[in-house]
Amino acid sequence: MALKISILVGNPKPMSRTRGIAERFVEVLIGNDPHECGTTDLAEQSNRVFPMPAEHLAALHQTLAGSNLLVVASPTYKATYTGLLKIVLDQLRPNALQGVVAIPLMTGASAAHAMAVEFHLAPLLRELGATVPFSGAYFIVNEDTEKSVRAAVAKLRSQLELVRSLEFTGGKNVGSVIDGE
Repeated sequence: MALKISILVGNPKPMSRTRGIAERFVEVLIGNDPHECGTTDLAEQSNRVFPMPAEHLAALHQTLAGSNLLVVASPTYKATYTGLLKIVLDQLRPNALQGVVAIPLMTGASAAHAMAVEFHLAPLLRELGATVPFSGAYFIVNEDTEKSVRAAVAKLRSQLELVRSLEFTGGKNVGSVIDGE
């Protein structure tokens, strides 16, 4: 069975460095294992997230909830993830990501906000019901991306084996996942 992977990028700038790092992270992490992977760049939907609930996001929410592995990526804005990402995730119903293994990934200009992954993004994903089995990844954007990605994957590789041993049950929430419906 091919692993269903979704990458959700919360950067308001299209085709951002955060997106590139997240996609490369998944490529190195998964390698040649069978998988289907799709990226949603929220910058492409930033003018359509209001009014809430934004009904056109229902398909995105179903994709996220139906994933086996979800990588949620955000640049660091004001010491946390972006408001764009929060707006979209706020529209998920409680526990919408139950059964989904999530990896929080953040980028920043320095290591000063590296703990934002564990203190801000990971708790948000857990609140939505996702299983976040390890601390996530933080990348400094001006460093050697390839070297940083490989180092992060090496750190997470043993933890990934734990993830692989879990029985992926993505797709539990295939129905409407918009909050309140």
